[in-house]
This record gives sequence, structure tokens and C-alpha cells, in this order.
Amino acid sequence: MKRKMTDRLTEWKKRSNGTSALLVQGARRVGKSYIVEEFAKSAYRSYILIDFNKADESVRDIFIHDLNNMDLLFQKLSVLYNTKLYPRESLIIFDEVQLFPKARSAVKYLVEDGRYDYIETGSLISVRKNVEDILIPSEEDRINMYPMDFEEFLWALGNETMYPMITDCFRKQKPLGQALHRRAMDLFRLYLITGGMPQAVKAYADTQDFDIVDAAKRRILKLYREDIRKHARGYEMKVEAIFDEIPSQLRSQNQHFKLSSVEKGARFDNYRDAMFWLSDAMIINNCYNSTEPRNRNRTLLKCYMGDTGLLVSHCFDERGIVSEEIYKKLLLDKLEVNLGMIMENVVAQMLTASGHKLFFYANSSRNDAESRMEIDFLIAKSKISNRHNISPIEVKSGKNYTLSSINKFRRRFTEQLHTPFVLHTGDLKVEDGIIYLPLYMTSLL
Repeated sequence: MKRKMTDRLTEWKKRSNGTSALLVQGARRVGKSYIVEEFAKSAYRSYILIDFNKADESVRDIFIHDLNNMDLLFQKLSVLYNTKLYPRESLIIFDEVQLFPKARSAVKYLVEDGRYDYIETGSLISVRKNVEDILIPSEEDRINMYPMDFEEFLWALGNETMYPMITDCFRKQKPLGQALHRRAMDLFRLYLITGGMPQAVKAYADTQDFDIVDAAKRRILKLYREDIRKHARGYEMKVEAIFDEIPSQLRSQNQHFKLSSVEKGARFDNYRDAMFWLSDAMIINNCYNSTEPRNRNRTLLKCYMGDTGLLVSHCFDERGIVSEEIYKKLLLDKLEVNLGMIMENVVAQMLTASGHKLFFYANSSRNDAESRMEIDFLIAKSKISNRHNISPIEVKSGKNYTLSSINKFRRRFTEQLHTPFVLHTGDLKVEDGIIYLPLYMTSLL
């Protein structure tokens, strides 16, 4: 399936010209290995893919014993993989490099040699045990890969005309119009249900069967649980407890993740490693409380699932599978409960993939009603100036809603305020200094 990552790989190849390796990191099953190998096939004369999930000792020994003799190292790789290597025309891929950190450490010397290009792929890259006792190469560029975004999802369904129209309307700040907006929202709800994990998207594109889609997502959720038990050693029970609690926390719309729901009297310091393990694994996106528009409180945060389609399957657990009926209710906008958390999660997912750090603002003052407010997300301008840098974002899943919090925020933080946004199910409009955007435009912010 077509991914925007291909363009980023092409840009890296041209910019680097052999002076750096590239690390593509992301959650398991986001499509890293597939897209890198497809790029290798199209952009190089030859390539070797070393999958460290399968590589035997003869391959691993090369990176331990032969780094001082590059001619011999490349000769052995060429023979073991029956592939001829061409200087400046071949790529060597280290797939699942976190399983053999010494290969990642060797990148420094391989890049210095300069003969070939190198791309590493991996998940759980930042997890502590995968970076212990190795030299992280400074010659390594990094790119995060996320689940398929809405435009990539449309491409997978064979629709290459809708998103350019959406982009054009966003830039001109014009509504799509009733018919096109309704069609775009129908497709966006389908994206919510399916999510952006390539296996789930392919299952829908091939079958249009929601049971098959859900089964694909549940296999990924099972894999995540296995990873937690295998790699979060020492605090795996805490990690799994937080993972299981995410739907409940989002459903209750707490101002932040309440650890007391996981364990009575639990303190953040005791769960810090568990919380950040899930974030490092890119299974969740952490959203931090901002006590003032520019300040971050790392102990108060919300946890969103990295993929909203996985959240749907994680949340609606009926007999181990989400029933076709629930999927149809979501698709037809007839689901009475939980829609708010799903919409908020997909906004977090889309903002993260667009390069934004996630922040929210909450003030629960009991004494000052004017100060009491909660803003779902805060984003900063790409170019920071002395004033007017912060945009508050409110996410509205229903048709009837109030704007008391965003209006209080505008009054209180006039000096810091940039453009306020409301992301809703309606069409684009500009009214009273607020830009109302349909949810499917979130990635364009």
C-alpha cells in the first residue's frame, strides 16, 4: 500500500548521500519493514535485508568480529545473502535492529566506510534494555513511522480525489458543501473503525467484512501484550495494568490518568517507568498537562492509544470480538456512548503524526468559575514569536455543544493566544474569531 514514508526515504537518500544511516522506528505492525524493502527495490541496484528476528549466529558474528576488516565483512554478507553489492548503489537493511543492538552500534563504522547506504527499522528502540551498553551512533538520522493517516487510508481504498479537495478547502478556509462533507465524514468514520494499521486496512479493502478487520486488530493487540510480558521485565504487570485501563480512563473523561483506578494509593513515581515504556514502544501517545500555555507537568498526563482502530477493539470487548452491530453504529453515527473518547483519540493520533507534541490545559478551581476550564489540546505555531503562539483546540463529537472553556481561555490568555480551533462533525466555518474545522482536517493543522 502507498505510504508517505516513501517520500521521506527518498529525501533522506538524496540529502544524506551516504553520510548517515537512517533509523525508522515505530510501533509493531505499522509497516516499517514492508515500506523500507519496497523502497530498496525501487531506489537501489541491489539490497540485503538482515532480519535480526531470524539471523543466525554466523550473521551476528560478523558485526562482532569483522568490523576491523570491512572488505571481509561485506564479502561475508554478500555470500551469506547471495547478493552482489555495488558501491554507492546498494542498501543494507537492519530489520528489527533492537533485537541485536550491536549492529546498531556498528553503524558508526559502516557509515564512515562510505561504500553503501544503511536503513535500520525497529520497535521498542528507546526501551532501556535495547540501548544499554552500546554506542548510539551520531551518524544516525531518525524518522518516526505512525499508523496510516486518513489520506493514506483513502489511497488504500482507491480514492485519490477526496483529500486534495479537503486540503484545498482548508487552505482557502471554505466549506466543502453539504454533499461532499457528508461523504468525507462517512469515509472518516470508516477510518475511525478500521484504524491505520496496514493489516486492518488491507483486511477492509479486500473484504469489507468488519469481523475480519476486528480479528486483524485483535492479533495486533495480542502481540502488544506479548511484547509487554517479554520486554517490560520487572514491571510488566504495571505496564499491562495501565494498558488495560486506557479505555476506561478515556471513557470517564478524567482530567488526567488516575492511577488510583489501577492500584489504590498508587503514586506516579511508582508507575513512571511503566507509563513511559508504553510511550517508548509507541503503543500510546502521552498528552501532558500544561499548567500555563508554555509549561508542562510531566506527572499529570492523559494516555491515548497510538491507533484509534485498535482502541475501538480494545474498548468494545464483547466475546473477544467487536460485533458487526457496534461497527455499523459507529459508521452511521448512531453510537450513543463512547464517541467522544474515540474522536478525542483520533485527534491525538493525527496531531502526533503531524509532528505536534501533545498538551492539554485543565484548571479545576473550586473558587473561581472564570478560571475553571479544560482545553483538550494546545498546539504551538511552527515559528514562535514574542506573543500569540498557542492555539487551543476543543474536540466536539456531537452536534450540540457549548464553548465555555475555549472562551474563558481566550479571555485569560489573550497575550499567548494564536488561533482557536473547534474540531467537530460539521463543515468548515469561521465565526467570532474561532475556526471550526471538520475532524478530517486535523492533520492539516
